[in-house]
Amino acid sequence: MSVLKRKQKRRQVYAFIDSQNLNLGVQKVGWKMDWRAFRAYLKDNFNVTKAFMFIGYMAENEPLYEHMHELGYLIALKPTVDMKIGDDRTATEEHKPIIKGNIDADLVLYAMKELPNYHKAIIVSGDGDFVSLIEYLAEKNKLLHIMTPNWQYSSLLKPWDKYIIRIDQLRNQLAYKDYQRRQKHKNTSDKRQ
Repeated sequence: MSVLKRKQKRRQVYAFIDSQNLNLGVQKVGWKMDWRAFRAYLKDNFNVTKAFMFIGYMAENEPLYEHMHELGYLIALKPTVDMKIGDDRTATEEHKPIIKGNIDADLVLYAMKELPNYHKAIIVSGDGDFVSLIEYLAEKNKLLHIMTPNWQYSSLLKPWDKYIIRIDQLRNQLAYKDYQRRQKHKNTSDKRQ
């Protein structure tokens, strides 16, 4: 391997993002992610050259997947399944079917397949299912960070606290700001005065 290729590999940082865990985790604490700002944050702060986004596939979300790709994410789609909770005859708002795209195995597989291509990895999830991967990456000195959506991440990640960055603490930088709604609110306020 040439010196240039070794230096390039040394600088390569890849992010492996559990999109549902991240999206639901920030919404749980009252905000929505600005995906453009998050991709820029990963690049500017950690030199992330590839950001793999693992998402459960739903046909009606194709424009979203295309948009995420345009923002610089490498989209890995996983088929989804309907998980029925409760008896269909008594279906209420609390017992709606849940669409599930279990991406855990795919995220681990990609992180391992890409291992020779990156120097460090960032795992974006608060899910304890990734403990074996995190343990392995840390052991091989390949783990840069674990980015959790909020403070309610799995207790199984506690041994790696020094790697954890809580995304909820970055809300000012990463929250989606609905400029149209804010402008509409401003116009309504101006009319009242």
